[in-house]
Amino acid sequence: MSIVITLPDGSKREYPAAITALELARDISERLADAALAAEINDQLCDLDTPITEDARVEIHTFRTDKGRELYWHSTAHLMAQAVKQLFPDVLVTIGPAIEQGFYYDFDREEAFSDEDLARIEARMKELIKQDLPYHRTELSKAEAVKIFKERGERYKLEILDEIPDGDIISTYTQGDFIDLCRGPHIPSTGKIKAVKLLKTSGAYWRGDEKNKMLKRIYGISFPSKKDLKQYLDFLEEAAKRDHRKLGKDLDLFSINDEVGAGLVLWHPNGAMIRHLIETYWKEEHLKNGYKLVYTPHVGRSKLWETSGHLGFYQENMYAKMEVENQDYYIKPMNCPFHLSIYNANHHSYRELPVRLAELGTVYRYERSGVLHGLMRVRGFTQDDAHIICTPEQVSDEVEKLIVFSLDLLRHFGFKEFLLYLSTKPDAAVGKDADWAMATQSLQASLEKLGLEYDVDEGGGAFYGPKIDIKIKDAIGRAWQCTTIQFDFNLPERFDMQYIGADNAAHRPYMIHRAVLGSVERFFATLLEYHGGNLPLWLAPLQLLILPITDAQIDYCKTLQERFLQSGLRCEIDYRSEKIGYKIREAELKKIPFMCIIGKKEAEEGTLSLRRHTQGDLGTMDMEQALTIIRSENENL
Repeated sequence: MSIVITLPDGSKREYPAAITALELARDISERLADAALAAEINDQLCDLDTPITEDARVEIHTFRTDKGRELYWHSTAHLMAQAVKQLFPDVLVTIGPAIEQGFYYDFDREEAFSDEDLARIEARMKELIKQDLPYHRTELSKAEAVKIFKERGERYKLEILDEIPDGDIISTYTQGDFIDLCRGPHIPSTGKIKAVKLLKTSGAYWRGDEKNKMLKRIYGISFPSKKDLKQYLDFLEEAAKRDHRKLGKDLDLFSINDEVGAGLVLWHPNGAMIRHLIETYWKEEHLKNGYKLVYTPHVGRSKLWETSGHLGFYQENMYAKMEVENQDYYIKPMNCPFHLSIYNANHHSYRELPVRLAELGTVYRYERSGVLHGLMRVRGFTQDDAHIICTPEQVSDEVEKLIVFSLDLLRHFGFKEFLLYLSTKPDAAVGKDADWAMATQSLQASLEKLGLEYDVDEGGGAFYGPKIDIKIKDAIGRAWQCTTIQFDFNLPERFDMQYIGADNAAHRPYMIHRAVLGSVERFFATLLEYHGGNLPLWLAPLQLLILPITDAQIDYCKTLQERFLQSGLRCEIDYRSEKIGYKIREAELKKIPFMCIIGKKEAEEGTLSLRRHTQGDLGTMDMEQALTIIRSENENL
């Protein structure tokens, strides 16, 4: 009996029934067989030794595919757990998934893993790699699995098994002396792992619940070559230099401390100035593009959040209620209900639409402490929210304007490369099919009309509407989420939004929720890391620092400062009695764009010596020449 196998390029091949995925890969090419990690047979991921018994669509996954990398890293997590169990037999294992970059495994151990422990674990992993141990799948009953893990004292595995229905088939994977509960698939053997590095440790609650025990987590990464690992470690080194938390401290921009509260940001003068510049530009551009600015309260009655549905599906991310005059209030996690309440405060004709409401609104969400991360994940943040309320006939034009507006705004901050994604209807969704189809088509048509490349995320839309996501690609290849253009079929219905059409009848408007920056905090962090702290001149909190060599030049420095300030430059004088070389080095570390060196000669001749951060000395010149150079970089002067 023979079967027909369809390959990803659409070609078909005939083989004897029960050919394995690895044999198929070898028939295609020895190179593919050598790189093969797993197979996808009729959309089902399988181990390479899986026999193919019927006509099927088959894709061989390697480290070059997303699914291949995921199972490669998951297999390395199993390897790490094996090494940990060999070195620390009393440790209990929990779970070890692949993540976006690498893997982790959580262990129940009283003491934290030290750097020396990580080095020992990594060394043992390399020994196990050399043994080229096969990953072997076994299917068994729940009772058999319970017996295995009870004998091993692995109570976390027993807890997972307890949640699986009794009749289900359980699968385990074994390599050498280690066995783990796992759906699989896995790579063929440990020898496929050519380079591995354990990166860091942290604490993590079992199942992410702070009521459970704190576990010890180890993060790692692996690659099919040492060259790939080196490139990744170089990437991490560059990323560490750009870390917004380090830059925030070095440049005195912001701080977060436990006395104030985790995830709550204190903006220092330098950071506050940058934020002011971002927000001022944001407001000016929105006013130019037909938006109306609004301000809304930080709290609202429980009835508002019941109407919006937040108390029904989002309450675990909201702060606890406050009772005021026998009524319950909640601090806001989102701005949307307030904007809709503003719209509903008046009657609207189709002639008034579209209505574009925009706000830099601060919201508060209860994020678990384990996921807080500098400015990227905080508990109090400011969203650049806007809601466009329009007729069906206006949708396409509004979407197109939104995309152009968003990209233009982001480019002004120096961003150049973008990744765009169109997310379509998920299985569970609200709204009419016709509305979903029209909204999705308008998003897609706008992207294509503007000649923009995009990927489709099938089923990736929110339950209340399709969306476009715009991500920024930075200098070291990372992608940052910024803009979301999101249809919402849920809230207009909940708030009974209406407009009077040309037929004098009431109609439900379309609503597009839109955030260009995402949140000011996350955008600020993205901006810092993208530019490595060297912000565009118009965003620098201090643009020019005047450095007198001795106190004798201070009066002339004050005269220069006055003229620079009148020209619109943010300018200060370093009055400290330090050597000029020290002052210059410190200004370089603080990434101040321009420095003005004033010695005896400059003071007598009415000139200045201009320096540019990262470029060095630009020469001696008069003030007007200096302003010409600075203005060439700064369109706001």
